[in-house]
Amino acid sequence: MPRDRALSTAKTSGRLRVLFFVDGFTDIRFVVGLSEVCDLTMALPAHAYVESTLKERVASSGARVKVHEIEGGRLTFQSQSFAYLWSVAQNFDVILSQEMLRGSLNATIIGALRHVPVVTTLATSPVDYFKCRRERGQIDAATSWLGTSLIRALMTINGRLATRCLALGPYLCDVSSRICARTEMGYYYGVDTELYRPADDNARARLRRRLGLPASRFLVVLASRISHEKDPETVLHAVARARDRGLDAVLLNLGGGYEQFLALADSLGIPDHESWVMGRPAAHPMADLPDYFRSADLVVQGSLAEGFGLSPLEALACETPVVATNVDGMAAHLRPYARLTPRRDVEAMAEAILDIASNPSAARVDARRGREYVQQYWNRSRAFAELHRSLTAAADYELAMITRAAA
Repeated sequence: MPRDRALSTAKTSGRLRVLFFVDGFTDIRFVVGLSEVCDLTMALPAHAYVESTLKERVASSGARVKVHEIEGGRLTFQSQSFAYLWSVAQNFDVILSQEMLRGSLNATIIGALRHVPVVTTLATSPVDYFKCRRERGQIDAATSWLGTSLIRALMTINGRLATRCLALGPYLCDVSSRICARTEMGYYYGVDTELYRPADDNARARLRRRLGLPASRFLVVLASRISHEKDPETVLHAVARARDRGLDAVLLNLGGGYEQFLALADSLGIPDHESWVMGRPAAHPMADLPDYFRSADLVVQGSLAEGFGLSPLEALACETPVVATNVDGMAAHLRPYARLTPRRDVEAMAEAILDIASNPSAARVDARRGREYVQQYWNRSRAFAELHRSLTAAADYELAMITRAAA
């Protein structure tokens, strides 16, 4: 079928044929939501699909999605995915490519050559994240300069070639608009406020019993994975300092690398950490994570850089107080509802934790206002309706270009 007729057919049927192209890990929340608004095919590295447990989660979710697993390491994936995209691109109305780095380079080049609209997403700030490696001493100055230059070049090329760029939240919208003139706010990754809902004191007690959590201690939850842009050290030291001042707090990490988190607590020489630092595997965000957030007294996010900060919004949807670092995307929308502290400031974070523990009712009032904000702007139904609108607009734009060329 000619491409202009195929696009017209898709528009009439209301089911866009979308190829979601990923060059690494992605989130089950996004895959399920996307599958509900389009005819979805997903292509991604085979090893990442398995290692991230996404394959298992997709199977159990019942989502209607075709999955193409591309074998090979980073370089092999780059070449294999280019060939794959060349062969299948014109079977879709739009390609949705995650982030704006090496994977999207393949997608945007193929899209330009095959006249298929490509929409890129931006849910992180790659330059800011990469700079954290230098700050942490993981790379030297030369590597930092080279890596930053490469990231900027990839983002610039992708920004120019993409049909449009969807940036998650106001901070990333500013980042993307510098390199892509067709940037718009993307409301994907919305929060399911029916799933992430508040719990009263009785419900919280029942949840803690079921989850095997301390019944009466002040429970701080850190859902971050261990990564270069995160700062678990400051969180550990801040909770330790709050404990030194009399707060009977426990800190629970639910990240994928929770074993690393426990080892980190040991390596930092934090006194008596075995009695209050806990770790468990990453909780399923559409099944288990809401109960952990609802049972917590506080959710903390101590990032060095953060493009958006989904966990704090999910916590606020549960009316659970939040302490987060005053950086990037979190600073852009959390300020009225969470306690924001300077990055790497142990004392400020400890004081915020102690203040919330001593004034829990006031903290819950702020969190309740946060839930109202999430319901209004970041609820799941709005998020995926907006995403569908953006993808449809991209397909319509391509159809208009094809029609104009034919005329």
